Amino acid sequence: MTQASDKLTKIYLDEAFLESRDGRPLRILAEHLGPQARFEKLGITDTVVFMGSARVLPRDVAEARHDAARAGGDDLTAAETALEMSRYYEAARELARRVTEWSKTLDHPRRRFVVCTGGGPGIMEAANRGASEARGLNVGLNITLPNEQSGNPYITRNLSLQFNYFFMRKFWFVYLAKALVMFPGGFGTMDELFEALTLVQTGRLRKPLPIVLFGGAFWDRVMDLGQMAEAGTIDVADLDLLYRTDDVGEAFDFLTHQLVRHALDRPGGGL
Repeated sequence: MTQASDKLTKIYLDEAFLESRDGRPLRILAEHLGPQARFEKLGITDTVVFMGSARVLPRDVAEARHDAARAGGDDLTAAETALEMSRYYEAARELARRVTEWSKTLDHPRRRFVVCTGGGPGIMEAANRGASEARGLNVGLNITLPNEQSGNPYITRNLSLQFNYFFMRKFWFVYLAKALVMFPGGFGTMDELFEALTLVQTGRLRKPLPIVLFGGAFWDRVMDLGQMAEAGTIDVADLDLLYRTDDVGEAFDFLTHQLVRHALDRPGGGL
């Protein structure tokens, strides 16, 4: 009897149950408690979140593809666009490096303003890379997708987290965030931007959350929030919820000023 019992799988280790519909509440809870335990263990109090396209290439890769396109008669227009967009990769990398270096100078027992991304390639990789080059901890909140996104190689070990649920991933983006930096991106970036804007505009966040829109030419073409204000669907004052810039130095100065003013004395997450 004892021998047979020993061969039984404990219910909390039963993968079939955990992956079933009935096990969904446990999966959701795990995506809350698991990251929380890792952040607490490593002393991570809050983050600066970088968001943007997974398709943006590093400058050297974009240059190589551009040269190959010119030599081989491939799609030169696409290669030229990729080369132009690569400036955002390098800007995200530099800004993340500077923010990390600055955060390491703060006299605080906990780690403050750690760079956090969605964990993938492109802008996300660039920000994790910049933070890594500054020898700082950095976070990657990956999501399971049909094409199987995996964490980029610059994320700190044990801080590359894989989520199944978008809403739990978004929770961790916002809960620890003390600032957001939005680089050019696609549907996912727009979704994350407007969810954050909605929380700020409606007062559902109890903390200031400065939002930087990096890349004025891109954002001006993609969305005209001024038209919303003219139509009366948002207040004119809502336009001030976003700080627009194309300059790494300006973005850095704005972020550090806002973080010192509003967040330095308020460590910890919260909504």
